[in-house]
Amino acid sequence: MSTQLKSRPQVNTESLNELIIDSIQDIKGKNIVKLDMRRLTDAPTDFFIICEGDSTTQVKAISDRIHQRIKLETGTAPNHVEGERQALWICVDYFTTVVHIFHKEKRAFYELEELWSDAQFTEYANL
Repeated sequence: MSTQLKSRPQVNTESLNELIIDSIQDIKGKNIVKLDMRRLTDAPTDFFIICEGDSTTQVKAISDRIHQRIKLETGTAPNHVEGERQALWICVDYFTTVVHIFHKEKRAFYELEELWSDAQFTEYANL
């Protein structure tokens, strides 16, 4: 008697990043930037995707939308999520990509783009 396991669709990092960015745009996240950090020797991951919301409600909604769409469309859950309670800076870790969803003032304060300025930047339009 053999048991067949249903295989979940495998998602590559590029497709994951596109889905994350599309999910951010669904909730009108602003100032979306993707940092390709694969050539940096001290980088903690391959990609950072950074965006901001105008309110804690929007920041939380962006995080929820990313989680919902990634889970639904790929069957993948994040490795770890931080900051959901206060929703001033939510960090969602998908191993090869880490998403940083900031409240506008927190993003200006932490300046992650400056910290990782050697990465290759791709900016996305606000919708």
